[in-house]
Amino acid sequence: MNAPRTLSFRSLDLNLLRVFDEVMAERSLTRAAHNLSLTQPAVSNALRRLRETLGDELVRRQGQGLAPTPRALALWPQVREALRQLESAIVPSAFVPSEANSTFVLAMADATAAELMGSMARRLQEAAPGVSLRVVPLTTRDPRQLLADGLADLALGYFPAVLTDLTGRAQSGEAVTFGHQRLYTGEYVCVMRRGHPLAEQPMTLDAYCAARHLLVSFSGRPYGFVDEALASVGRQRRIVLTVNQFYTAGRVVVNSDLLTVLPRHFVPTTGLLDQFVLRELPLDVPPVHVEALWHRRGQHDSAHAWLREQLLDVAHDAFGPLANP
Repeated sequence: MNAPRTLSFRSLDLNLLRVFDEVMAERSLTRAAHNLSLTQPAVSNALRRLRETLGDELVRRQGQGLAPTPRALALWPQVREALRQLESAIVPSAFVPSEANSTFVLAMADATAAELMGSMARRLQEAAPGVSLRVVPLTTRDPRQLLADGLADLALGYFPAVLTDLTGRAQSGEAVTFGHQRLYTGEYVCVMRRGHPLAEQPMTLDAYCAARHLLVSFSGRPYGFVDEALASVGRQRRIVLTVNQFYTAGRVVVNSDLLTVLPRHFVPTTGLLDQFVLRELPLDVPPVHVEALWHRRGQHDSAHAWLREQLLDVAHDAFGPLANP
């Protein structure tokens, strides 16, 4: 890559940044060109000009898509935020769902998607047919970096450590750059296959701890909120397998003697209910509050606010209004 030209912001073509933003969002020149109503050669040319200006390759071919360089990953959140602020200042009109042509990226687990996305799809079809949702896997219990980097508009899930940290920062007077809203409270149950040796016995704490367990872990770490509850009473269980999807956990359990823990509302959506035996957990665990988490740069954006309102309505329809939000 050639050395960058002496850069003057006055001479920088802001259209290059619009192209860069779209390429980073889509990781595809073809899709970026379609979204921008440009030809692919025009997008390639704009990307070449920005590469020459910045002295960085920005993106490289990787399989069927594009992989950003570290410089591109560092630059993109700032470029996206600047473009959004500029657009909001120039076109401050309210979001009109029936006329919108927006795409939102949501990070969540498969169980959350199974519980909420069917109703969201119906709402979009009826009220906002031009709006699209892209659901990506939630791979962490702390998605703040994902949101800060602009890789998702919202993360939906159980984030107790994040909320504790945000509350602590707010109480100490620090600026809090993330917003959150409770969607619903989930209840978890112990699940095993029909015919499991424990299926016809009372689920005691001793029997539970002596069994072999499967854990749904987004990170692969073999320790979850049930293990925290067990540790608080001086007990532990043996986790012999971790997977990163609740549906996969269900499929494994019906074909093994492992126990797992699944959201109660999710169990029927697996299509395996008649092959399961459900038991209450033999110890008290804290309630699992499913939250929507977002970066505050979208706090007052009317489209973002509309999306959050729809998700809350869908959650209330599915689980009822929150008694203690």
